[in-house]
Amino acid sequence: MALGFRVVERRWYNERMLVATMASRRRRFSPIPIPILLAPSPSPSPSPSERQTSKHLDISLWNCFLSCYTKNRFYGEALHVFDRLRVVGELRPDMYTYPSVLKVCAGLGNAVAGEKIHCSVVKSGFLVDVVVSSAIVCMYAKCKLFASAVQLFDEMPHRDVACWNTVISCYHQDGQALKALEVFETMMNYGFEPDSVTFAIIFSACARVLDLERGQRIHEELIRKGVELDEFVGSAIVDMYGKCGCLDRAREVFEAIPMKNVVSWNTMIGGYSLKGDTQSCLQLFSRMNRERIRPTSTTISNLLIACSRTSDLRHGKIIHGCLIRSCISFDVFIGSTLIDLYFKCASVRYAESVFAMMPREDVVSWNVMISGYVTTGSYFKALDLFQEMRINNVRPDAVTFTSALSACTQLSALEQGKEIHRQIKVDDLESNEILMTTLLDMYAKCGGVEEAQMVFDKLQVKDIVSWTSMVVAYGSHGQASKALNLFQDMLKEPSIRPDRIIFLAVLSACNHGGLVEEGCHYFKQMTDAYAIKPALEHYSCLIDLLGRSGRLKEAFDMFSNMQDIKADAGLLGSLFAACSLHKNLELGVKLAEQLIEINPDDHSTYVVLANMYASSGRWDKVRKVRTEMKERGLRKNPGCSWIEIDKKIHQFFAEDDSHQHTEFIYDCLQSLSKHMRKKRSSMSLS
Repeated sequence: MALGFRVVERRWYNERMLVATMASRRRRFSPIPIPILLAPSPSPSPSPSERQTSKHLDISLWNCFLSCYTKNRFYGEALHVFDRLRVVGELRPDMYTYPSVLKVCAGLGNAVAGEKIHCSVVKSGFLVDVVVSSAIVCMYAKCKLFASAVQLFDEMPHRDVACWNTVISCYHQDGQALKALEVFETMMNYGFEPDSVTFAIIFSACARVLDLERGQRIHEELIRKGVELDEFVGSAIVDMYGKCGCLDRAREVFEAIPMKNVVSWNTMIGGYSLKGDTQSCLQLFSRMNRERIRPTSTTISNLLIACSRTSDLRHGKIIHGCLIRSCISFDVFIGSTLIDLYFKCASVRYAESVFAMMPREDVVSWNVMISGYVTTGSYFKALDLFQEMRINNVRPDAVTFTSALSACTQLSALEQGKEIHRQIKVDDLESNEILMTTLLDMYAKCGGVEEAQMVFDKLQVKDIVSWTSMVVAYGSHGQASKALNLFQDMLKEPSIRPDRIIFLAVLSACNHGGLVEEGCHYFKQMTDAYAIKPALEHYSCLIDLLGRSGRLKEAFDMFSNMQDIKADAGLLGSLFAACSLHKNLELGVKLAEQLIEINPDDHSTYVVLANMYASSGRWDKVRKVRTEMKERGLRKNPGCSWIEIDKKIHQFFAEDDSHQHTEFIYDCLQSLSKHMRKKRSSMSLS
């Protein structure tokens, strides 16, 4: 009899080993001759043969199947086995069954099934088991139900390190890095010994909040304990030092990692990439290839970002070539990084060719292209692409609208800006502060002062940027008094302190309104009351204001007494224009000489100087200036302007006849000119 039992026990042991062996080879289990496990679907009333077979199956074999399926990620089959277990025979899931099936729910992200199993655990009384309860916490965390995971963790009478790790990770993934660090300190106070998973999460949290001091302290503790760095903890430490700007220390840790994986290499390259150290990135990439570490898309992206930060087109093209030759998939992130690189290097044609190869259904690729056009000054192309994006049924997001509004701002395309505002309302994006500030800026600079005020009034939080936009709106559109009143209102806000930019907007408002005394007052207030050192732009604004009002001596004295600021062509040009306006030839000639020395190829200086000589009757000097212009090969650039009609922008150049309605346009101009001359004549007679 004893021999018979041993034979039966050996037979079941062999079947279990067969299951484990086949699972480890990742083969499907369909040929295994256990009918109860292979039934197509759970039956509420099992057949007699199933009941008979179930008598020979103990719970450990069910758990073996579940574990094998789960470890090999055959989640559907694992759930099927669990369902059969619940309806067949008298066996019940135990403390080993639940962790396996909870891992299945976590792997599938099936929170509904996970919650049902949680209820089953509570009813069966296994919730007190730390392994089971930890598995439930992990399931909730993997399903992104962080609140449920933390709530269960707080209710657990007993905890293990894995459970602490899960909760710390929950807070970290939820963007609460400081809370994750706080829970880590609590874990240490309870006497739990962190493992490599704990340290990897904690160093990552330190990197997110740039807490170098805490990260160094934990690292030093690891060194004192003699903990050997594995590739995961080592990579996390490298990442922490890299993001905190300690690249030398990061490199030391990187070199100390005994077995570096591709994550370690990517992290170190990423650290150099953040700093824009293209040379070090490329050296590591070369060494990585020599050590036969296959790069990933993250490697390539980090290299391209480094080239983008330094506008290194030559090395960027080399990395692009490596990408083409490799088997790395060309994903949206790599494509977007490439486009950004080429735009920053002013290689628009290359950016367009990369965009042509990218999938068009992803909003990210459209965003980076539209933004690139805006940053390179191709505003018409940006708006054209924005319209094409809508035609392709790609839904814009806040980033898209922000870039499109920036293009409208530069082109003073008010009607297109209003149309974009309507879309923002439809898409319910008016709560986005950055987007609404950009919208306010568009209205302010395009002359939509009333609309700008409406947007400003609706802002939940009015920061210094929004106040500045409103001051610009009133100041640049003939309402200087309102601009100054608004500035006074802002000064009453205790949480807002004026900066040099809003003072520039105030001085500009005074300049547009011809408010000389007020301009001098606010310039003095900026320097004395707020200790803001004037920049070149502030001097330019006030000197232009003084010059336009005819106070040339004061303007020139201020220009001569500027401290630690070198005058540029813009400042000299403002003073020079004031000399032309008020016919101060002597000072104008001096300034013209300085302007020509700074920029000898600027035709406008010669034109204004010649006009000043002509106004004084110095025709010999006029001929001399024009001769010098001719010798230098200078000529007036044609003037350019544009007009928006029916949400479409039309460009015009001086003496331009390329427009399809040229004849009609010039007829209208002649008619308007005649009408204006008649009007002027009638006013003179009256």
